[in-house]
Amino acid sequence: MSLIGSEVKPFTAQAYKDGEFITVTDESLKGQWSIFCFYPADFTFVCPTELEDLQNNYDALKELGVEVYSVSTDTHFTHKGWHDSSEKIGKIKYAMIGDPSQTITRNFEVLNEEEGLADRGTFIIDPDGVIQTVEINAGGIGRDADILISKIKAAQYVRTNPGEVCPAKWQEGSETLKPSLDLVGKL
Repeated sequence: MSLIGSEVKPFTAQAYKDGEFITVTDESLKGQWSIFCFYPADFTFVCPTELEDLQNNYDALKELGVEVYSVSTDTHFTHKGWHDSSEKIGKIKYAMIGDPSQTITRNFEVLNEEEGLADRGTFIIDPDGVIQTVEINAGGIGRDADILISKIKAAQYVRTNPGEVCPAKWQEGSETLKPSLDLVGKL
């Protein structure tokens, strides 16, 4: 079953953010664009490169009105330990959600049941708490924040311009399409 168009299920979790422990809930997402970036585990190999890439683009994401949440099945205490001991993770200013109960990971359908770890899942969530994009990568394939930023811009454009759609390789400021009978068979 696709999660596209579905509302984020209720959750409450503890996170480590910018030097303190905070509580994050599904209600925390309302009124802003959000990225949920699930990853397998702290103290691993591909994960810190992805999370650092998100941090390197965090200011650009904030300018777009987007908040970032990384999520693994580790605890918020483990996130703090990783943050304190890793040069790459030590840069992170966004919330690192702990999901040891695997509730959020199951809600987003990215739990690898055999391992008890999250798959590499990326979700863009609109200000109403509705999932707009889903991307799941195999464990060895890292993600690119630049591509994610392009997807966010497209999702934001479509939301504010009903009746228009963004074609493949769309970039901000380029032409969009207006689906109509006139376009059928012409593309």
